[in-house]
Amino acid sequence: MKKVIAIILVGLFLIGGVAYAAKGTAKEATAMVDKAIAYFKANGKVAAFAAFDNPKGAFVKEDLYIYVVDMKGDIVSHGANKKLIGQHFIDIKDSNGKLFFREIIDVAKKKGSGWVNYTWTNPVSKKVEPKSAYVKKSGDFIFCCGIYK
Repeated sequence: MKKVIAIILVGLFLIGGVAYAAKGTAKEATAMVDKAIAYFKANGKVAAFAAFDNPKGAFVKEDLYIYVVDMKGDIVSHGANKKLIGQHFIDIKDSNGKLFFREIIDVAKKKGSGWVNYTWTNPVSKKVEPKSAYVKKSGDFIFCCGIYK
């Protein structure tokens, strides 16, 4: 009987681990960006950035989170790592040497929205993984949400 209970507990632990490591989808990322922009427009910058920066709030779900940059490449809000807020990222390279923030700004300026591929540390797995971020310009800011592949 103890063996059966132990097997059940291990199984539940593994199932819970799989659920915790769930990855967001492209559809969820675009929806989260649209939701963030609507929230920003309805509530203003101070309230919106506070909501986006809350790791337990409505703008963080599993490995999805909102981050916002200005047109100079400064991070003004970040749902996964508050330490990045205020940092100038225009010359930051990913693990492959890509200046991905320049591409984020370029896509926002030229197209208004789109996807940018790069590598970044996944806050759930704590590993550097390929990522694709949906970016959308609204006013003076670029709202971003990425999916880990």
